[in-house]
Amino acid sequence: MGLEDLHHNFLTGTLEEVVKWARASSSWGANFGLACCAIEMMATGAANFDLARFGMEVFRASPRQSDLMIVAGRVSQKMAPVLRQVYDQMMEPKWVISMGVCASSGGMFNNYAIVQGVDQVVPVDVYTPGCPPGPETLIHSILTLHEKIRSGEITRRRASTGAGAALHLGAPAGHRVPAPVR
Repeated sequence: MGLEDLHHNFLTGTLEEVVKWARASSSWGANFGLACCAIEMMATGAANFDLARFGMEVFRASPRQSDLMIVAGRVSQKMAPVLRQVYDQMMEPKWVISMGVCASSGGMFNNYAIVQGVDQVVPVDVYTPGCPPGPETLIHSILTLHEKIRSGEITRRRASTGAGAALHLGAPAGHRVPAPVR
């Protein structure tokens, strides 16, 4: 049994695989909470859910220290240019999670004041369903994004299309998504 029969590990892995692992294991989120989804995003960072075990110690207030933007809540037309400016100031490579139905599609706010999907402003990599999605759903989205970064699929898609990966997720197994309030 020679080295070619071994699976890649820290001794035989390629530099590219190590870089992808490091990117996925140390993503720092830029908090962009705009509505009720922001409360669930804050709960995800609290001790009960402990994002530190996924390499996300704290949310960064500076876009220059972040590589993951979580857009939590509805985006108004006035906020859209600010969102884009924060996105443009983030370091490359950068990723976006659209958290909640309002950020993903405008939600119940089908009017001129709300952007009907944050993907009109920034390229979205993962769409998180729910109104509002719970911390478990956001963690599921983050882990899905980490896996796509680790596999290199997102960087290949972005290089070929210039857009985000646009992964639509369902709720994690065993998690009930609450019905929207009417």
